[in-house]
Amino acid sequence: MDVCKFCPGSLNAKEIILQNADCVFIQNVESAENGLGLILPRVHRETVFELAPGEWAATLELLKEAKEYLDNKHQPDGYNVGWNCGAIGGQHIFHAHMHVIPRYGDEPFAGKGIRYWFAREENKRIGSKFNE
Repeated sequence: MDVCKFCPGSLNAKEIILQNADCVFIQNVESAENGLGLILPRVHRETVFELAPGEWAATLELLKEAKEYLDNKHQPDGYNVGWNCGAIGGQHIFHAHMHVIPRYGDEPFAGKGIRYWFAREENKRIGSKFNE
């Protein structure tokens, strides 16, 4: 495996906003303006499906702390929280990471959740039995 940019030795300490024994909440300069962040396990796990039970608990704990932090700093109107798994699922960095995405009422896509993008007509599978 190449060097993973989300493994502990590769993370920029300035990007780590919150942390606990098993995971970190990070934001880079570009995403911090809107509050976007990621929660990732300290141990390299390719997808969320490989997380150990303690990592799940630590992720939930850090998610609650990240929400409090973001509520205080950015006052969002809502959130999207999710994982991309595998290349077809949209994962580009193969170290498990949970997206924490603050949402705001003045966004062009306010009120559109994650399902909105998948339910669009142009995303329907050709010849799928689910389209009949």
